[in-house]
Amino acid sequence: MKVKEIPPSLYHTLKLRAIPAHKLRHKTGKEIPVIVSLTTIPFRLNKLHIVIRSILVQETRPQKIVLWLHESLKNQIPDSLKVLEGDIFEVRFSTLDCPHLKLVESLKSFPDKVIVTCDDDFIYPKDWLMTLYDEHLKKPGTVVAITTRLIRYDREGNVLPYKNWNYKDVSGIDEKAILPIGSSGVLYPPDSFHPSVTDEKLFLKLSPKADDLWFKAMSLLNDTPSVKVRGYNKEVIPIIGTQGVSLKKQNIRQDKNREQWQALADYFGITLFKDNGQAEGMF
Repeated sequence: MKVKEIPPSLYHTLKLRAIPAHKLRHKTGKEIPVIVSLTTIPFRLNKLHIVIRSILVQETRPQKIVLWLHESLKNQIPDSLKVLEGDIFEVRFSTLDCPHLKLVESLKSFPDKVIVTCDDDFIYPKDWLMTLYDEHLKKPGTVVAITTRLIRYDREGNVLPYKNWNYKDVSGIDEKAILPIGSSGVLYPPDSFHPSVTDEKLFLKLSPKADDLWFKAMSLLNDTPSVKVRGYNKEVIPIIGTQGVSLKKQNIRQDKNREQWQALADYFGITLFKDNGQAEGMF
């Protein structure tokens, strides 16, 4: 967590905590037909209510927020989460114990719904959900993300290290080549994925710690493009005390993202390459 992020994190955390839970449990105001889906790890469980609160106070609320947890956590739900359960927010359990849980179980439970995923360690701006949904209305049938990268290759067609999958302007690039980044939120319309998307054995074999890459591969195989929201500059705010354990850091430092993408590309025969080293949506 950066030093400059501490003051806004403290401010928004205190502001969200001050809202009485009974004002958040029930449906009021505008609602859009989306399911917000997420998961977490035990390390972050006691801080997770801040994330949920930031979604419950959105200018336009979701139809439902579903937190998916491994079944071993059934008796470990903190009161700070229990008091928020109601018409909108609920906790469900699964035998899965991996980051893919944030979406795969909701795909099974809500196959005809628009699903928005988010992470378990950020405070989301009040217009975050509506921003994603507005873009969805403009481009239905497209995966919508606020933050993206491009999967990059060298001139020989080798996948470059993840640090080179930059955030540069993606104008003129085939939308299929855009990699949505889950931390800022991603919207998935119904029927976005190849049928293998819920194949537990396969995603645990090919990309056990990179759910974003798995969902990218599954959308590519289904011929579903991705798009970055333009002109939205508000950033999600890290929650103090949640950054000690991070798959993102492990994947980047050990270059696991490149390794897992290569495994996916080899298995499914995906090619995102042209001779100038930029990603291109061809396979």
